[in-house]
Amino acid sequence: MMLSKKLLLSCLFAGALLGQANMAHAQDSTLKIRINADIRSSDPGVNRDANTDMVVMHVVEGLVGYKEDSTIGNMLAESVDISDDGKVYTFKLRDGITFHNGAPLTAEDVLFSWKRYTDPANAWRCLPDVNGQGLAHVVNVAAPDPKTVVFTLEKPAALFLATLARTDCAGTGIYHHESVDASGKWVKPIGTGPFKFENWVSNQYIELARNENYKALSTPRDGMVGDKTPLVDKVRFVIIPDDSATKAALLSGGIDIISDISNTDVAELSANKTVKLDKAQGMGLNVFLFQTRDPLLSDVRIRRALELSLDYPEIATVVTEGQAEAGHSVIPRPSAFFKTAQAEIPSRNIEEAKKLLAEAGYNGQPIEWITSKQYPALFDTAVLAQAMASEAGINLDIKVLDWATLQDHYNNGTYQAMSMTYSARLDPSLSFDMMSGNKDKQPRKVWDNPEALELLAKSKEVSDPAARQEIFDKLETMYRADVPMISLYSGVKTAAVRPAVQGYKGWAVGQPRAWGVSVEAD
Repeated sequence: MMLSKKLLLSCLFAGALLGQANMAHAQDSTLKIRINADIRSSDPGVNRDANTDMVVMHVVEGLVGYKEDSTIGNMLAESVDISDDGKVYTFKLRDGITFHNGAPLTAEDVLFSWKRYTDPANAWRCLPDVNGQGLAHVVNVAAPDPKTVVFTLEKPAALFLATLARTDCAGTGIYHHESVDASGKWVKPIGTGPFKFENWVSNQYIELARNENYKALSTPRDGMVGDKTPLVDKVRFVIIPDDSATKAALLSGGIDIISDISNTDVAELSANKTVKLDKAQGMGLNVFLFQTRDPLLSDVRIRRALELSLDYPEIATVVTEGQAEAGHSVIPRPSAFFKTAQAEIPSRNIEEAKKLLAEAGYNGQPIEWITSKQYPALFDTAVLAQAMASEAGINLDIKVLDWATLQDHYNNGTYQAMSMTYSARLDPSLSFDMMSGNKDKQPRKVWDNPEALELLAKSKEVSDPAARQEIFDKLETMYRADVPMISLYSGVKTAAVRPAVQGYKGWAVGQPRAWGVSVEAD
């Protein structure tokens, strides 16, 4: 049978990307996982995105980490003691843990990493959440002995441990001081994780090597904690932006795992006996963001009109090939806090949208909408929004950017409207926090309603589930009234895996985990 021109080009493209990687170390067991774009750096939680977080968290580990059920478990910490007043956290480190360079883990290493994380010059993603601007204010960190680290907070913060565990914070992973050179410049992460950072060929692949001295926990693999024993010699994250090339590489054996296949490929690969599928309900969000300080979009009536012009069940069904349900809340559908207020989906109302536009004096001015094809869902949702909004007379001008440039516009707040995806947040306070804040201090924040920020702060101090639900319901009402962002759906993460791969399992965060996974020789 003759290959189509598109498939032939895809195969050639995949082969060109994988050729060099497949020639090296043929004698080693190597697990090859596709990622759709290069990482931004190897510096944990700094200049990061979801791909960067995922790769780095195979290399570094934190004191604590998220479990499958979104609770917090110990990782490098043997135990965590919280004082009665909720302000002092005492961590006892596990015995026998060593870094990739053979040095033993001590409390001084925790202090070194923390000092670098909290140096404003390094722009750690989660600095605002520990310096008093957001979730918590750490006023002192001390190491009374080599196995003990004590964090003191200004006031109780119910989500302090959850903050340390966040994947977008790189799990606040602990690294050795040799990760930086004599001048303090970052070199590469030397962590305690199951894999060592070995090689990074820009826009081709990142290769990790097994940590032969890894000391695993005795408890079963559970989210980012538990038994993380490495079962392969190497893990190679192969960068293939194109979905067709990715599928060709999987079917030819060039890669072993696609952690999140395109929804358009689910039916085809389900019928392919040479591929195994693994599905997990995700907690990330696909969203539309509005710059509420833009001269045009500062008028909430225009944002509300755009919201009313869209058909949310249709967008979710079309973009995910029926895999996901629409979700209009900041809190993702799988969350235990996703209740009646969060489940409501606005009905499409073109006439009401037109009325609001007329009241706002909108006369068809173009609204630049930025998106990227490197995450196909971002582009597809933008195209659907453009078509639907046009029925209400809204003129959306789509501009396609590469992912890195799109991230830069997001971080700097330099856009009118954009398609975006948020990685999973496993607590509702963190879900609201990812998009709420003072724009003057954090331009990437979307919603800066002062009353909402006060409520959000309260939600981070309260531990009672019923009281927290009441707060989240109020925030939901306010968020829907202000329309700084439109939530579309939480995707279902479907992985495609070659039969030779054993032990791979997805989870709510959606990031692939290479520990506990083996690959049989062909």
